[in-house]
Amino acid sequence: MPTCIGLYWFTNDLRITDNDLLHQASLEVDELICLYCFPTATPFLRHFSLQHRLGLPKERFTAQSVYELNARLEHLGQQLWLFDSEPAPILEKVIQQHNVTHFYCSHSAGSDEQQVVSSIEAQFPHLKMVLHSVGSLFQLAELPFDLVDLPKTFTQFRKKVESLSFAKPKTAYSLPRKRELSLSSLTIASLNTSYDVDFLGGESAGQSHCEHYFSTRLPSEYKQTRNGLDGMDYSTKFSPWLALGCLSPHCILQRLSTYERQQGANDSTYWIYFELLWREYFYWYGRKHQNRLFCLTGITDQTPSGSFDKQCFEAWAQGETPYLIVNACMKQLKRTGYMSNRGRQLVASCLIHELVLDWRYGAAYFESQLIDYDVGSNWGNWQYLAGVGADPRSSRQFNLQKQTEMYDPDGVFIRKWTKEDNEDN
Repeated sequence: MPTCIGLYWFTNDLRITDNDLLHQASLEVDELICLYCFPTATPFLRHFSLQHRLGLPKERFTAQSVYELNARLEHLGQQLWLFDSEPAPILEKVIQQHNVTHFYCSHSAGSDEQQVVSSIEAQFPHLKMVLHSVGSLFQLAELPFDLVDLPKTFTQFRKKVESLSFAKPKTAYSLPRKRELSLSSLTIASLNTSYDVDFLGGESAGQSHCEHYFSTRLPSEYKQTRNGLDGMDYSTKFSPWLALGCLSPHCILQRLSTYERQQGANDSTYWIYFELLWREYFYWYGRKHQNRLFCLTGITDQTPSGSFDKQCFEAWAQGETPYLIVNACMKQLKRTGYMSNRGRQLVASCLIHELVLDWRYGAAYFESQLIDYDVGSNWGNWQYLAGVGADPRSSRQFNLQKQTEMYDPDGVFIRKWTKEDNEDN
């Protein structure tokens, strides 16, 4: 009987636990190749973000997550082959050189990843393509509508799916033997995994944060505190680990369910589920609209106002606008790779309305910097705020002075993140 050889292309599914796709691979093939290509600044991203490489906090968080995934794979007799290049040529070469029979990949909401999969499927018709939505709450077949009929608004989507039940994902406790590659790859030792005080990448850190969060009373206060600007306690902070797939949304819901049984359910605990459903909506939104995520007109026929002014955009990116709350948020993003949801809304509103810039430049800059970058949520939310996405109303504009008075009335946040600027003056 011929040997079945599997190739598992890790993308934003950097975990072993609750990974149905990896579990399926463990049952179907005799040998397995686990491969990961670090994200790079594509020509599109370089053009719109004006960044030639990804932000250091983002690179570091990704490296930490990859480092731990490799350690967990080694514990199961496997290893992770690492590459710092475009994935398509690497994947094609491995499939050809090693007579791969099964190709495993998480369904991405990103059109680039979707194109890679489509290209491989066309080039290797003999390949068994095994695709699974590793980072979502639902699988396509579980949705109560066809993808083409995805509701036009989140509210319509939520009403259709929020009462659906979930099947617990399976975990692989053993893996097929590893297969050596002849290609030159990166080494684990070369990764920059220096520690960050708030966010440490990896499956263990994600699970630990989840357990800690639900061991407190914070879930019962979430709805009241979620619009905070700084600190680790005002919101769940699950998004960095969710974005890279270090933590599964099912794990969060399981802990949320336990918390509600033990501590009681209220509007705040429901709102945690509500926010996960927003993330879920934008995942399917990206799957449906593909390249239209990145178009100026979004998913509409409306052309928003906004052009490009390099000096104005760089002032926004560096936190040197006339708006102190925006400056503080942008400096926080640059230094940490993270920004609160409220902050993201304010700086996006500033770029779109006060500075009248093409919204795609802001979305691309976020992509280059955020440690919790998620293609559907990022580009979908920017479209939403620019009035060319999943919102029946026109674009949303925030009164920055009023927002400052509401969320930083004493200027604590602004002083903290613009302290160096103040000291220079």
